[in-house]
Amino acid sequence: MSRETFKPKILIIGCGLAGLSLAAILEHAKIPYELFDKAKELRPLGSAISIGPAVMPMFTQLGIMEQVQAKGKLMTESFLTNEKLELLTHLDFHTEAVERPALQGILLSLIPKHKIHLNKRVLSFCETGEGVMIRTSDNKTHHGNILVGADGPYSSVRQTMYQKMDKEGKLPSVDKKPFKYSTICLVGQTYPLDEATYAHVEDDVCRYEMVICDDRPLCCCTFTTAEKTVCWMVFEILDQESNDKNDNFRSTEWGPEAAESMCNQVRNLRLRENLVLGDLIDKTPKNVICKVMLEEKIFKSWVYGRTVLIGDGNDLHGQVLRKVMHNMPLKLWHLVRDEVSAYRPQISFLPLVEDRGTKGPAKQPSLKKTQV
Repeated sequence: MSRETFKPKILIIGCGLAGLSLAAILEHAKIPYELFDKAKELRPLGSAISIGPAVMPMFTQLGIMEQVQAKGKLMTESFLTNEKLELLTHLDFHTEAVERPALQGILLSLIPKHKIHLNKRVLSFCETGEGVMIRTSDNKTHHGNILVGADGPYSSVRQTMYQKMDKEGKLPSVDKKPFKYSTICLVGQTYPLDEATYAHVEDDVCRYEMVICDDRPLCCCTFTTAEKTVCWMVFEILDQESNDKNDNFRSTEWGPEAAESMCNQVRNLRLRENLVLGDLIDKTPKNVICKVMLEEKIFKSWVYGRTVLIGDGNDLHGQVLRKVMHNMPLKLWHLVRDEVSAYRPQISFLPLVEDRGTKGPAKQPSLKKTQV
């Protein structure tokens, strides 16, 4: 096979949204790949996710943007209040609010089931000449040409790659530093509700509201969905003392086990007149309420040899929420919004789609490289 027709086989570790998105892209491009995940099943956990300009071109290239819009609701504005329900600020932006399980289902529909291998924890990997080999917990080996770690900040791929780089003196000092835990996040999604129970749940556009506590480092966000449910999220911003108290909770696994205690702590948080968070918690299936620690770290090393890492480079919830909770100036918000909106890359090895932004997109080096 000539170099012009050779297509490398990709081994993807992790079936989160990043891993599934990459698999869908490779499937569309007819590039061989396999997906591995340590979970025994892919549970539809999580709340709502905002689909913005950064991924809309990619979804259009994959032919699923209409499905995403059908499953989502257009979000055009948000309302921020304090616990007295006094309006603090009103922000305008355009994104698509979609339930995470719905987006997961759309991506899974693009991937043949035989290419997804569950209950496969990666124990080790090594490079083998022209390729890479992984060994999984069932003592089996799998071979490919490129290894992609998409299994979160505690990635076994990342840890092994960093150990190898450190041993060879190639790991930057910033990547040796421990995680800084900035935020605890509690999320859930109610059963379908009616207008009498939750006003605006039947509106054609997404209703986004954030309540910021006056005397506690807490805020609560709610989204209405196309399925007439309400996705809710509580963020607790940690200081050093509260960080130490949560030292035993160092898991980014989305699961309901650790959530009950926090649910009890925030039940009385006032959201609207005659509505507290506990009312939404009581209307939420217990198995979809999740608690997770959010890290705040910027990684510098993403590629080493035949290994590539993808996913969140850092978690900005803590930084953004601290700005919002300290009354971010509206002018600054508009600058942030415009900067984020300009970043809308396309998959360089798939047919490009028309850019529909009112302002030109930010430069995309990989796109120019491919076109050359």
